[in-house]
Amino acid sequence: MYTSMKSMLKKANANHYAVLAINAFNLETCKAIIDVAEENRAPIIIDLLQEHLEKHIDYKYMAEGIKKMCQDSSIEVAINLDHGKHVPHVKQVLQQGMLSVMIDASTHEFEENIAITKEIVKLAEIYDASVEAEVGHMGSVAEGNWTVDSMYTNPDEAIRFIQETGVDCLAISFGTTHGDYPENYIPEFRFDIVEQIKKATHLPLVIHGGSGAGEENLLQSIKSGINKINIGTDIMKAQREYVRQAIKVDNDIEYPTLIHGTIQAAKDEIQKYLNLSGSINQSL
Repeated sequence: MYTSMKSMLKKANANHYAVLAINAFNLETCKAIIDVAEENRAPIIIDLLQEHLEKHIDYKYMAEGIKKMCQDSSIEVAINLDHGKHVPHVKQVLQQGMLSVMIDASTHEFEENIAITKEIVKLAEIYDASVEAEVGHMGSVAEGNWTVDSMYTNPDEAIRFIQETGVDCLAISFGTTHGDYPENYIPEFRFDIVEQIKKATHLPLVIHGGSGAGEENLLQSIKSGINKINIGTDIMKAQREYVRQAIKVDNDIEYPTLIHGTIQAAKDEIQKYLNLSGSINQSL
């Protein structure tokens, strides 16, 4: 069934587990996400990154296909705009029927972040949609801009932000970085940041850049109060590796067969994270 993140994260919060949010930008990956979630009776979130929608294919061309997949599913599936940085684009996808959006104004001054987020929260209420925001700022391995102490979320600011904006969940920075970490590198997490915000607000909290973060880090993150785990890089790496190996075996492989094979590759990688999340058998 097609739903917003609001209800599934509220349940995850009450029962101390996390829902996976998997980045996708084509129908094949969306199918993989829903299929493996159904097999595990796990609620799931399809994250559509604003940058991908702008560079590859507009949401309006994908919307009906993805929503139909969600509606036909026997488990709860949400479609969420990931890192919506442009207010007009966030408003547009809400009007087009997306029931979950992230407004990411984290690079703005704190007061402006509050103001921008409040505007989107007010609009989302009209559509009964959920809103995620971000306080603190996570870097990117690809840009050589790793998360450092100065980019970590200030717990007092996060608490005030939650109280003033009315967001449904909040992404916080406590050690992860977007992208692919160097081999054998495991980031160090500041779990005290999560715990302080959770204790004061009891709001569903979100970790971005979950790929390669380490099993123990993710398990402890959930114990500390994380209820949504964003995964993108590892899924795309698995699909890329499948393509690499398939072409190596058969250089003349037909393109539809090649793309179809990426579905199972994505499912196998998603399964690893579902096993950590605690969300298996948590769907209706």
